[in-house]
Amino acid sequence: MNEKLHHFHLVILIYMIQSGVVIFSLPGLLAEYFGTNGWIVLFACTFMVMINILLISFVYRLGKGESIFVILEKTIPKVLLYPFYFGLAVVWALLGCAVGKQYILIFQMISFPTTNPMIFKLILSILAFLLLIKGIYNISKATTIFFFLTIWMVALQLFHLSDIELARYTPFFLKNGGDPITGLFDTYSAFVGYELGILLFPFVTKSSKLIRSIFYGNLIVTFVYVSLAVVCFGFYSYQQLANMLFPVLDLLSYIQLPFIERIENLLFAIFFLKTLITTVLYYWAAQQVMKRVFRKVDESLTGFVIVTIAYFMAFFPRVLSDVNDWLKRLAYVEIGVAFGLPVLVLFVLFIQRIRGAAHEKL
Repeated sequence: MNEKLHHFHLVILIYMIQSGVVIFSLPGLLAEYFGTNGWIVLFACTFMVMINILLISFVYRLGKGESIFVILEKTIPKVLLYPFYFGLAVVWALLGCAVGKQYILIFQMISFPTTNPMIFKLILSILAFLLLIKGIYNISKATTIFFFLTIWMVALQLFHLSDIELARYTPFFLKNGGDPITGLFDTYSAFVGYELGILLFPFVTKSSKLIRSIFYGNLIVTFVYVSLAVVCFGFYSYQQLANMLFPVLDLLSYIQLPFIERIENLLFAIFFLKTLITTVLYYWAAQQVMKRVFRKVDESLTGFVIVTIAYFMAFFPRVLSDVNDWLKRLAYVEIGVAFGLPVLVLFVLFIQRIRGAAHEKL
């Protein structure tokens, strides 16, 4: 009997998928698009996430925990599903690729400016593949270890509390910002990742409390995002934040320790562990989809092909602005997937119930 994912591991897994490199630029994004006290928009985004998680919970309950792929294949012809599966795999594989390339380019920029970034990307891809072939259970255990190795960095915000000025928050909310619609989509993109929980149905039991785990994981992400944004808005003015590329890295640079210089470089290097997990889980999601198409192909081979193709795709966005454009577009597509996939499965379940009721009448 296969091991099932534990509630505690699931909470951490969701948190680690959601939070990523975007955290270093998020306060600046909020200031640019929403102006004064833009951090409050994070609550609107997390509310939207909760609605999406509620949709996933309906799928889980109505489908009685059955794999969404099994549910879809009972009603929709495979000739129609296979292109859909390929599309999902491409989106998830490219997301994993772009997240990794974004981290690598920033890391190269601040630590190794003369080194070819694709060397670091190759190392990341190798580590991702070695973790991918171990399966979701071992990935979740590694994620838990990486969580404890990185979560302590949230407490570093305490170093800046004495420098916060309440006047910087101003009595005004969401004034002097930019395009709020684009800002809302870009801010919501920082929360994507929780939707992969819909693929975990076959790997959990009732005691795993999957839906509750997704809620708790998202709440941890919200706490981290909000606390960090509030500190940034009090440490800098919103005008300063709006013109900073990575305000959180600049925030960390203010920390002075007697035994280390430029602590932000060390902390960003440790953040590699979170990037690795996010990358692996998107590759894992792509692998799960392609398993439905190539049922007789070994999982390790499928994973190798996905990671290899993703690595070569990483050659195309050469500079950070290109990678950010890729991520922005892919994140918009992923938002559509996050809401559209559970709605599609619910629609299929509704059709199955109607057919079942008609069959019983006959």
